[in-house]
Parts: sequence; C-alpha cells; structure tokens
Amino acid sequence: MRANTDLGVLLNLAFGSFKEQLHQHLAQQGYADIGSSFGYVFRLLKNNPQNLKQVADSLAMTPQGALKIINDMVLKAYVQREDDACDARVRLLHLTPRALALMEVAHAFHQEFENQLSERLGASKVTAMRAALEQIVADGDDSVGGLPKLRPL
Repeated sequence: MRANTDLGVLLNLAFGSFKEQLHQHLAQQGYADIGSSFGYVFRLLKNNPQNLKQVADSLAMTPQGALKIINDMVLKAYVQREDDACDARVRLLHLTPRALALMEVAHAFHQEFENQLSERLGASKVTAMRAALEQIVADGDDSVGGLPKLRPL
C-alpha cells in the first residue's frame, strides 16, 4: 500500500478486509448465508423490534429495498414477523434465536480481532485508532433514534 493512499480509500479497504474476515469466520461457524446488509439489521433489531418503515428509515433506503433484505432474513431464519399488540396493521420484526446466536459469534470475533490488533500494534495505538474512528463517526452523526444512521454497502 502506498503511503499517499487517501484516508477515505484506506478506511474503506480496512473495513472491507475486516468484513471479509468476519464473514469467513461466520461461515466456518455455520453462518455462510449472511447477506451484506444483515449486520445493520441485526444491530437495529437486537434490543428493539421495529416495523419495516423504521428499518428502512434507519438504513436510509426505501421500504421496498428494506423489504428485500428482510424477506431474505426471514427466509434464512434470522428475522421473524409478529403482529403489533397495539396496532394489528403493523408487523414488528424480531430477531430469532439463530440471529442472536450469530451475534454472539460475531461479537466474539470483533473482540478477538481488536485483541490481536493490540498485540501486533500495541494497545495504545489501537486505543488511539478507536478514538479517532469514534470521532469521525461523531462528526458525521446524523442519528435516528439516538443511533447513527446506518447505511448498507
């Protein structure tokens, strides 16, 4: 990699490499059917079931686009639809036990990745990198419901 690579390009390449390693790990653990946007939906629904419009808004996409992702996740048993107790016209999206188990595997991978990076670069560099990335996110915060707006790749 050339030293004059634009920072944005470098961030994108680093994220792509991380995501590829994560997906390889998940496939080895029995989750080879993950779509590229599933992780965003997992985070949205983990503690808060939402309807399709809420998911679409959080992903900054049309309801039709979000519906394609959700239908795929339902087909692969990561998401289930349930009637809203307060409004029968609304279907809430919930994560399944399979999705929650996958999230545990993914979280462990995230932790191990950061630990290995700390071993190679030193904890202080990884701490500084984390602070820089958190600042970049905060500077661009256009949050929805207290969470940064998530955008699938």
